[in-house]
Amino acid sequence: MLKVRRSRLYTLWFGWYSRRQFRRYFNSVRVFMQSGVQEMEHGIPVVFYANHSCWWDGFWSQLCTEELFHQNLHIIIEFKQLQKHRFFTRIGAFSLDRSHPRSAIQTIHYAAELLTAKSERQNALWIFPQGRIESIDKRPLFFFKGTASIVSRVLETIPGIYLVSVVSRIEYLEEQKPELFLSFREPLQITPTEFLGPDALTAYMQRMTETHLDELKEKIINRTFDDAHLLVRGKPSINRRIEAIRLFLHLDKREKS
Repeated sequence: MLKVRRSRLYTLWFGWYSRRQFRRYFNSVRVFMQSGVQEMEHGIPVVFYANHSCWWDGFWSQLCTEELFHQNLHIIIEFKQLQKHRFFTRIGAFSLDRSHPRSAIQTIHYAAELLTAKSERQNALWIFPQGRIESIDKRPLFFFKGTASIVSRVLETIPGIYLVSVVSRIEYLEEQKPELFLSFREPLQITPTEFLGPDALTAYMQRMTETHLDELKEKIINRTFDDAHLLVRGKPSINRRIEAIRLFLHLDKREKS
């Protein structure tokens, strides 16, 4: 199992690099956020569970952690992938190997330890329960039970944990470069008496993510972006640069005439 080897300096560098990449490849990154997400109690750990639809998922989760929440980021990455890119352990990644049951159990216990560790910052775990990249419109969704097992383990030690549904969509709209949309649902605080077991919690997360994805899709179709926070504004694409040049030449001609 590959464990976290956090480096604050590397985290700062990676945050700068991620923002630079989003500016380069996206027209914008916009965030919809329901009430309560940024007001969570720092002493209670949180699990952000999200759909897994693209290569960028790990990048934007780190970006949101640093820009919006200022938490201790932890993220689970499949063992073979993390073995190839061990530098991710420097920003809070650790591995999961589903092909070895003992290793998977070890990961669950380790995740619970990270979430319940004493810290001035809120401990956060980002997890993609689908376990693989899949089409954003696939239905029904299938989630592995690892997330619920981690919650169960945490509740054996402390009296509460937050669960936050997060979904993402990449869409091409009026610009040459795509838009990345992120949406955060209101936190659900779970206590030991309210925890109904891994099966029930996993089914709840699947239904919530499907509904959440449909809600975000409707916002995009109807262009209802007024309540979205602009997290990153990308560099002007070719079409915008051409429009700017044409406008400049047109104004220049008018001044000369």
